[in-house]
Amino acid sequence: MQTLARTDLPVAVDNVEPQQYLTFMLSGEMFAIGIVVIKEIIEYGYVTPVPRMPDFIRGVINLRGAVVPVIDLSARFGRGPGMIGRRTCIVIIETGLGDDVQTLGVMVDSVSEVLEISASDIEPPPSFGTHIRTDFIAGMGKVRGKFVIILDVNHVLSTEEMADLVQSGL
Repeated sequence: MQTLARTDLPVAVDNVEPQQYLTFMLSGEMFAIGIVVIKEIIEYGYVTPVPRMPDFIRGVINLRGAVVPVIDLSARFGRGPGMIGRRTCIVIIETGLGDDVQTLGVMVDSVSEVLEISASDIEPPPSFGTHIRTDFIAGMGKVRGKFVIILDVNHVLSTEEMADLVQSGL
């Protein structure tokens, strides 16, 4: 019997609905994260340092009784530690699936706005020429004639990769 269609191949689905993204500034560049993973935005306050952590882990905060690690995105991207200013804030993000959900905070220079970007306005990540690892980029969103770097949160905040870095002493 002849097979007419293979069901084991991924099916491409065009998302016609615009997706919402939180945009923020980091070292003079605009980035975006899908709003579905963002739980809240808080003012940058006291972060308790944790010894023997990589440079990109600023420390932890107490968020309503929960210990939440704070990631310095500037340092995570290899740009050195971010500067704390009066608009610096922490974006609280939940990543993972099912029972393996992690709550993390990411330190950004300032939060800009929530934008809707349609799938037709998102280009694939460039293969070279960016200031950050290409696997950290989900796409390049076109907004008002400029590009916004849309981050792939699962890669940027990969707890497995960060745990490997901690164990290797980096």
